[in-house]
Amino acid sequence: MDIIILYIIFHLPAFILLFMGLSRLVDRPKNAKVLLTIAGVYFLIGAGICGSIMGAL
Repeated sequence: MDIIILYIIFHLPAFILLFMGLSRLVDRPKNAKVLLTIAGVYFLIGAGICGSIMGAL
């Protein structure tokens, strides 16, 4: 149960940025591209940190 909570905590900002980027894709495509790129990088960093913590447990 604790691992699921940590997963959600580490990836919640990435999902928020992803949804923000997808919602702005039609109106502001340049801004959406930046948000989607940041969301992808944040997700990769969060997956790395989360994976290392799960490996230590």
